Amino acid sequence: MADLAAQFVSQILKLNRDYQPLDRFYLTNRVYALVGEQLADDATPDLLDLTAALVEAAVANEKIGDTPTEREILDAALMDLLTPRPSTVNGDFWNQYQVSPQAATDYFYQLSRQNDYIKTRAIAKNIEFPVTTDYGDLEMTINLSKPEKDPKAIAAAQQQAQTDYPKCQLCMENEGYRGRLGYPARSNHRIIRFTLGGETWGFQYSPYAYFSEHAIFLNQEHRPMVINQHTFTNLLEIVRMLPHYFVGSNADLPIVGGSMLTHDHYQGGRHVFPMMKAPLIHEFKVAGVQAGIVKWPMATIRLISDTPEKLVNAATTIHNNWCNYSDESVDVRAYTEQTRHHTVTPIAYRNGQQYVLDIVLRDNQTSAQYPDGIFHPHPDVQHIKKENIGLIEVMGRAILPARLKTEVQAVADYLIGQPVKIADYHKTWVAELQQRYEFTAENVQTILNREIGLVFARVLEDAGVFKQTTDGQAAFKRFVGQLN
Repeated sequence: MADLAAQFVSQILKLNRDYQPLDRFYLTNRVYALVGEQLADDATPDLLDLTAALVEAAVANEKIGDTPTEREILDAALMDLLTPRPSTVNGDFWNQYQVSPQAATDYFYQLSRQNDYIKTRAIAKNIEFPVTTDYGDLEMTINLSKPEKDPKAIAAAQQQAQTDYPKCQLCMENEGYRGRLGYPARSNHRIIRFTLGGETWGFQYSPYAYFSEHAIFLNQEHRPMVINQHTFTNLLEIVRMLPHYFVGSNADLPIVGGSMLTHDHYQGGRHVFPMMKAPLIHEFKVAGVQAGIVKWPMATIRLISDTPEKLVNAATTIHNNWCNYSDESVDVRAYTEQTRHHTVTPIAYRNGQQYVLDIVLRDNQTSAQYPDGIFHPHPDVQHIKKENIGLIEVMGRAILPARLKTEVQAVADYLIGQPVKIADYHKTWVAELQQRYEFTAENVQTILNREIGLVFARVLEDAGVFKQTTDGQAAFKRFVGQLN
């Protein structure tokens, strides 16, 4: 029976066309150099199991220390042997693109799963469930996939020489990067290059995907995010290039923006979000383009046209107006002194031959009453969600913190009379639930799932600058009424 190295080399020759059978001895020695030569002869047909066994062997052979960081770096280095060179991957992608855009993304997505850049086993740990609300079926996810930070690695990283290479985790220099204490291994990372607006951009998948084929589009240059006319043009060009994907951008201001404002990038993928299914409740035109207010908790204008250039003009009109628009009656203020508060979260997708551009209005003001943000989850819902509401959640897919898995289980046990403690910040919510329901072991989880979804709907309502109320919609119509 072949040892683990021989089995792994057979997988390399099967999956990486940069190598031929003549390379077997060379590859075997590469694997031995990484993990040691004392290897078991057990048959391990699953590739991820095989790689895990090689990592364990490396620890036993004292090739690496038994730490999460060293294990991650070795795992990525082994998977790098399975992965064609960046130039090969790019060539294969664009060859497949000649067949169809979907054939190209299918190829790249499968490769990124196969070589464990997309952490399929970790992602499978996430908890997902839909919840029916007044805004349709919202999507709840409790994110359990990202590994917890290793305290020893954090402490050790503070002692090592600091480096600004790569500048951030979205830079193209991450492609093939070995990794280090406190910084992820990227040896098996590949990026598809393409031209966008006369610049070089990259397309990759997210290692810890929040939805199907979760993609990231990133500028080759490390520069801050910005929303402007160029952004709208870029988003529509991407969905022209990949018509089966949506693409959107986080806002470019703190509180209402994403977690990576220092590198210009977009997110996209192959998923239909709840917001995309929401109907229009008031129709009008902007710059000659059909438009409408969406029945959605966050203030959203939908633009529809078969001509992308017209959508760009309409979106630019909305953005420029919104950046300078105030309505004190609903706490909407474009500026306080010299500080700008308004921006948008734009999302582009296709509906047959038509292009759709959803423009979500954002305001990042704070106040004495709401120091975290006037249009941010308010304190009474922060026991479920207190983080920024970014692009994915704007569209109706909740990314809830991992703490909720154990906390909600404790709440469930408490509600059916078990002697358990619950977090103090859940107690008001629990008391209110006890007033409305008779809980049993059979119904408690179903009720809690639904109530979590209703809290998330409230989170989105808090983030909405024009509320789904009579006064809120009247204010929204005043804004759209002055666009032309």
